[in-house]
Amino acid sequence: MSGGLLVAGTTSDAGKSVLTAGICRWLHRRGVKVAPFKAQNMSNNSAVVVGADGRGGEIGRAQAMQAAACGLAPDLRFNPVLLKPGSDRSSQVVLLGEAVDTVTAGNYHSLRPRLAEVAFAALAELREAYDVVVCEGAGSPAEINLRAGDYVNMGLARHADLPTIVVGDIDRGGVFASMFGTVALLDPADQALVAGFVINKFRGDLGLLRPGLDMLRQVTGRPTYGVLPWHLDLWLDAEDSLAYGRVLGRPAAPRGTDWLDVAVVRLPRISNATDVEALATEPGVRVRLTVEPAELAAADLVVLPGSKSTVADLAWLRETGLADAVLAHAAAGRPLLGICGGFQMLGRAIHDPVESGEGSVPGLGLLPIEVTFDPRKTVRQSAGVAAADPGVPVRGYEIHHGYVSSADPALTPLLTYADGTAEGAVLGAVHGTHWHGAFESDGFRRRFLTEAARLAGRSGFRVAPDTAFAAARERSLDLLGDMVEEHLDTDALWRLIESGPSGKLPFVPPGAPPTPTG
Repeated sequence: MSGGLLVAGTTSDAGKSVLTAGICRWLHRRGVKVAPFKAQNMSNNSAVVVGADGRGGEIGRAQAMQAAACGLAPDLRFNPVLLKPGSDRSSQVVLLGEAVDTVTAGNYHSLRPRLAEVAFAALAELREAYDVVVCEGAGSPAEINLRAGDYVNMGLARHADLPTIVVGDIDRGGVFASMFGTVALLDPADQALVAGFVINKFRGDLGLLRPGLDMLRQVTGRPTYGVLPWHLDLWLDAEDSLAYGRVLGRPAAPRGTDWLDVAVVRLPRISNATDVEALATEPGVRVRLTVEPAELAAADLVVLPGSKSTVADLAWLRETGLADAVLAHAAAGRPLLGICGGFQMLGRAIHDPVESGEGSVPGLGLLPIEVTFDPRKTVRQSAGVAAADPGVPVRGYEIHHGYVSSADPALTPLLTYADGTAEGAVLGAVHGTHWHGAFESDGFRRRFLTEAARLAGRSGFRVAPDTAFAAARERSLDLLGDMVEEHLDTDALWRLIESGPSGKLPFVPPGAPPTPTG
């Protein structure tokens, strides 16, 4: 077969990514050869994929997670177009893994036909290779001001004749109005592909919800395929849910007598913030994203994560008083970690004619290094060991334009590549690395947290010897598959994937004017 499905949403963060992953895991466990697809993702959270030519390329982390749900290694075709915002008005365009251009509101229209052509071709290849391709939309399909150029939502569905389900987050409120309005704003040809709905993040008495589901069917002529409950354990890889002041996950009680409090600065253009999720899987470790200087002052460990705009986010740190809080934390001898862009901020100077065009700007001066930006972008998977303990293996990936161009030769590295080359830096309690994903290596994470606790004076903190991050991610994916099997009408969902939407779906007025498909 060559089945397909589009998972659209009433809004961003409605649950498209997790529902797509759950459907993928459900199908994979049924023995179906299934793959994920998102024509265009806009995100600074990306994963590195090694392409057929051996070079590293980028796709959205959500699609890498969905690939894992399918039992597959990530493929560049799973997310052929990735837009990485560098500001409110421009984004780097990553096409089949390679950065090729910068898009703005002014030139997007001229680039769109090329991007759509690549996306459509990638989907066609996947549908030839797999039994089912589960596609994820972007934002909302009812963004009627963008419909003429759309190739991610109903434009994709129309092009590939994909049945579509719309997921809505009931926890936000207004879910029935959002679902009805989504259908009613589509033109007749688009409406003909919208087969029904899924409610996400429900908590309460399902009996109280059922009358609303019945009325929604009456006014749209479309069923609700199921109601997914709110579940506190679904937080890994949830890139759209990284909110200020929220503790990640549900931290288990410490193995020792002390907790370790971790404050992660929520930069305006934060990238690959999922790096800190591995820390949050450890018992006794509370990880919070914050923009409050006071929370940095109270933290045991402060993390400066990656940034798509290092110089601009460094300026923001200074404007908000967060830079002073970081400096005070380091001056007190408490542990500080910089990852990728955050590592670059820790140096004496940043020379950037590429990303920001600002030229040379002073860094925070906490590490004796200088960073120079180059048009060449490093995108690769990396492997090595902990420099302080060569018996501890580490794997990660790199995505950066900035390179350490000058460093004090006496500086201690944090990591060592497999060929013996030094990477990153350690000076007292200040640590930095360009590697994303390094803390998913269980032994390295335990060693780092043990050292961080020592530096923070948390003598009662003990790492757990049995925490396995890869297993935690698999449990999360299995939980998604379980929820789909338990709470959705999977027989009806299978018929939809196999045969497409019913030809008897009614038109819901007023509808939008017919949209050109070219």
